Amino acid sequence: MSLRLRRLFPAIVIIAVIYTFHHSFSFSSSPPALPLHPTPSDCALPPIYDDVLVILKTGITEARTKVPPHLTTTLRCIPNYVIYSDYAEPLSSTVATQDILGPYISSTTKSTNPDFGLYNRVRLAGHAGLTPADLVADVNTPIGKPNNPGWKLDKWKFLPMVDAALAARPSAQWFVFMEADTYLLWHNLAAWLARLDPAKPWYLGNQMQIVDALFAHGGSGFVLSRPAMELARDLRAQSGDGWETAVDAHWAGDCLLGILLESCGVSLTWSWPMLQIAPPGEVDFFGVRADTPDRVWCYPAVSFHHLEGEADLRGLVEMEKGWERDGYTGRLMIYRDVFWRVVWGQIQSPREGWDNLVGDEVGPTATVDECREMCAHEALCLGYRFAVGDGRCWLGRGMQLGKKADGFTSGWMAHRIQAVADSLGRCETISWIG
Repeated sequence: MSLRLRRLFPAIVIIAVIYTFHHSFSFSSSPPALPLHPTPSDCALPPIYDDVLVILKTGITEARTKVPPHLTTTLRCIPNYVIYSDYAEPLSSTVATQDILGPYISSTTKSTNPDFGLYNRVRLAGHAGLTPADLVADVNTPIGKPNNPGWKLDKWKFLPMVDAALAARPSAQWFVFMEADTYLLWHNLAAWLARLDPAKPWYLGNQMQIVDALFAHGGSGFVLSRPAMELARDLRAQSGDGWETAVDAHWAGDCLLGILLESCGVSLTWSWPMLQIAPPGEVDFFGVRADTPDRVWCYPAVSFHHLEGEADLRGLVEMEKGWERDGYTGRLMIYRDVFWRVVWGQIQSPREGWDNLVGDEVGPTATVDECREMCAHEALCLGYRFAVGDGRCWLGRGMQLGKKADGFTSGWMAHRIQAVADSLGRCETISWIG
């Protein structure tokens, strides 16, 4: 065992969990076949998607509200996709979720593990089995949402999704995983995958770390090639309990998947900023990738996450439609383009009830105008934020649009921002990952 693996497992507190090679973990039943999704005649996705399976992960507490908009937008032109949930239910006349836990989690775990309380209630009573506590959005913490029953159940889906997706489409070259608040730019993703050899074990994702474990953040979207999927499936099958003890001991399913892949020799390819944990408004467009001198500016945008409802989803759809109307169909949309199309027009004037996410507090000021003047007198300041209640002032050198937030007024130094944007140029050379 490598030094990295000897350090990895004790750090994640799953020392007692490593594989029992003398037994084979078996599943209770076979997964459903891959549903057929005929694409509309006006769809024109690259042919690579004939060899891609898209997997959308959801749950009973959100599937009816968050997933249907994807059926007419994000997934509309995708020929091969599945929707994995903790409850099987129809979402339209032709599309249904599949229960990913039933066939792939042992009956002992489902009947005795407290994480499956929600699962067992809805198996008996459907949506009537949901309680108010199931539907309340818990506050996100450094260890997730420990008081949210749906979130605790969600971690059990990651490893079964590998087996189910392979069984659903064993001939696929690429497997693309997303969530209900994720948006993918399919043409950019196709161009990225076309640069990579699908015969190699690829694991592409927005890098996250828990202690020594590096893994792809699930909500940002991540991609596995078929060899990587097969290695993960086969190694887990050699475990006496299918890694269920490991999942029970950890709080993050996407991290456990990363550990499983690391254990079979598949390392994560760090894929930020192409895959984002945030929506466009929270991207620092002038940021720099940590391990290179490359700026976000010249990378293709492939995914955005934490979309707040259907309005955010439709907004990104309209961004892409505008791109096509302007004659750029088939061309890469890089972050430079997203900035000029989505952000630039919204930063010309101060905005009340808005947080532009600038990070350095410089102390109290009497008015928002004084806060702005402090920014004006700092040569590298690009934005300011003022707390209306107590007069605190923040200044920042990044370029983020931000989000709605009561009690704040935010503004930008638009002339400076334009100068920086102009200096970054038109990106004659595109930055790529992998």
